[in-house]
Amino acid sequence: MKSRINDFAFKIATANGTGSASANGLIMQAIFRMGIPVTGKNLFPSNIQGLPTWYEIRVSEAGYTARTPIFDLMVALNPATFDKDVAEVTSGGWLLYDSTWPLLEEKMRHDVTYIGVPMADLCNEAFDGVRNRILMKNIVYAGVLAALLGIDREELIKLTQEKFGKKPALLESNQQAIELGYQYTAQHYKCPLPIQLERRDATKDAILIDGNTAAGLGCLYAGATVGAWYPITPSTSLMEAFTAFCQKYRVDPETKANQFAILQAEDELAAIGMVIGASWAGARAFTPTSGPGISLMNEFLGLAYYAEVPAVLFNVQRTGPSTGMPTRTQQADLLLCAYASHGDTKHINLYPADPHEAFEMAVNAFDLAERFQTPVIVLSDLDIGMNDWMVPKLTWNDMYQPDRGKVLSAEELEAAERFSRYLDVDGDGIPYRSLPGVHPKGAYFTRGSGHNKFAKYTEDGDEYQEVLDRIARKVNSARAAIPAPFVKRREGARVGLISVGGCHGACTEALDILEADGLPVDYLRVKGFPFADEVREFLDSHDRTFVVEQNRDGQLRSLLILETEVDPARLHSIRSYAGFPMSAQPIVDGVLAKVQVPA
Repeated sequence: MKSRINDFAFKIATANGTGSASANGLIMQAIFRMGIPVTGKNLFPSNIQGLPTWYEIRVSEAGYTARTPIFDLMVALNPATFDKDVAEVTSGGWLLYDSTWPLLEEKMRHDVTYIGVPMADLCNEAFDGVRNRILMKNIVYAGVLAALLGIDREELIKLTQEKFGKKPALLESNQQAIELGYQYTAQHYKCPLPIQLERRDATKDAILIDGNTAAGLGCLYAGATVGAWYPITPSTSLMEAFTAFCQKYRVDPETKANQFAILQAEDELAAIGMVIGASWAGARAFTPTSGPGISLMNEFLGLAYYAEVPAVLFNVQRTGPSTGMPTRTQQADLLLCAYASHGDTKHINLYPADPHEAFEMAVNAFDLAERFQTPVIVLSDLDIGMNDWMVPKLTWNDMYQPDRGKVLSAEELEAAERFSRYLDVDGDGIPYRSLPGVHPKGAYFTRGSGHNKFAKYTEDGDEYQEVLDRIARKVNSARAAIPAPFVKRREGARVGLISVGGCHGACTEALDILEADGLPVDYLRVKGFPFADEVREFLDSHDRTFVVEQNRDGQLRSLLILETEVDPARLHSIRSYAGFPMSAQPIVDGVLAKVQVPA
């Protein structure tokens, strides 16, 4: 294979529950600390132990973050998936295996170089205890990869010191395991391989962070003080992160009293009820969940929409329907979240593409929810939420002031002749609200049943329709307040490409490939719903637009048709819904199947 510096991908195949996650994290962080752009994808099963798990690491000096389905190097340590893992190695690539046990000739490909290291034997000789030997075997392969790929051993050593510095025995065993793997490989093989790493300075303004941690931090910065939830993969770590941040930053330094409330409810329906109650009382409150949770929350979402109570939800999407594959990623809740609940409803949705945007959009969500007095749903996905991404350092404006919307103070209520909760005083569709306990003239009761603009009970059709139409105008007006779409136009482009959320990395890479092949394509990534005016303008400026998304039924395409009334014949679907993060090549293939490259 031709030599390549800082531009390759490798995959580590193990079994769930063997402790490989720690070693994989060390490897990725060491590459990052060498100043080299890197991204990692963890593909793991939904059981506790025993089933196959994979960790994919892509090194890309160009900064590409999309998953690649073909790997230059495979670390094949799971006999149950060996044949499948071998098949994913590119021709001319390498396969690392544990040569403690012989490899059968029929298991070998003649266009792949096999690298055998007796990892189990090395651990058996150096360490005591079955469990300890299993764990240390993972650290041994980290040392092996350091030799094969040119990972700086000093960075691995520093990372173990940071992690195990207060546990001398663990620190010593981990460093010994790294050295065992490195020295054996360096002595028995020509190192490094043609695919190798060289130090760069391309990560100094970046961090490694997962989307759930970033979103939890965003909730803290936004001023959230109440979180209610029911555990569900893959959103659980969002509330765990928020809890940890609150325990550090939301405890009164003098009294040691908590200045936050985190409630684990008996189910998702109870969780969203708690959020709506806390938001009605004036707190900034939220709940993290996934698709099945949104399904259960539908009735209360309708209540919050109709009673006009702010609420923030994070839907870290996974595959469905039903239980589906809880530890695989997808974008199959777009329609569910846009129109959740019975009757006529439409909700503000935000679509982050990476952890950096998950942080920013967490803050956006609370401001939008209170400004428009309505539920706001942030739609992330498992890939964004649970995988570590290299993103620009998070920044914060200390001058930020929360947008609490139209909330009347005690003085304003005292001066008012009459307060009518659902009266459109300013003509913008947004009524004024009051918080409980502020003033006797405030509104303390919220109706989920039929009501008129004065908050009086009604079953009069005209009065009901007047309120419902105003709410529709209010929510539709949010299109000007949500984050603007990402738009990139290329000279000479004849067709367009639209995507959402985590498809962004695959799209940007695919666009570069297409342009290099002579086909420039314009690109727009939707960041929120209802769609901004720029979305319709983009569609109108192209006779043919490809819609890239991760679900079976083309839900983004359906939303575009419903909300913009674009001719369906002008929208072509490119879909990926196998549960894996999207790759660039299916997008390239999908476009080229419909559009001929100019001669």
